[in-house]
Amino acid sequence: MFVVRQARRSDLAPLDALFARAYPRLLRADYPPSVLVTAIPLIARAQPALLASGSYYVAEEAGRLLGAGGWTARGPGAGGTAPGVAHVRHMVTDDRELRRGIGRAILETAFDAARATGVTGLHCHSTRTAEAFYAAMGFARIGPAMVPLAPGIAFPAIEMWRPL
Repeated sequence: MFVVRQARRSDLAPLDALFARAYPRLLRADYPPSVLVTAIPLIARAQPALLASGSYYVAEEAGRLLGAGGWTARGPGAGGTAPGVAHVRHMVTDDRELRRGIGRAILETAFDAARATGVTGLHCHSTRTAEAFYAAMGFARIGPAMVPLAPGIAFPAIEMWRPL
């Protein structure tokens, strides 16, 4: 049985390995190689600031990380937000461990923690692959979005919203 806990700085290397393995496998059915070849090196890396935020979580079983994700009051990059609104951040589930409730448990932990700080709604930039998952978690589709990753590189996503 897995447990969800707050991420630690020592999770950096195992998370890098998880992102690098899972993202190419999970996303290849929904994105062309031309998008993945530029995006994967930029998105398949753990973000030290998220690990230190106190609002980023990992699912762990027998010492192995199975998933991660969380929320922040600030949007990805330097994006600000309205009072009471936060953003889902850098979700991943091990592609070999899908359908075990890992992503759901991480998001429910994030929902509870965000609510406790006065957050009343969450924005999400979902991959095409994860749109159905977020819809099942109560998010509504707003529309397509392009998430800037680096100068000249943007990643096609779906903007979604969920009240808490």
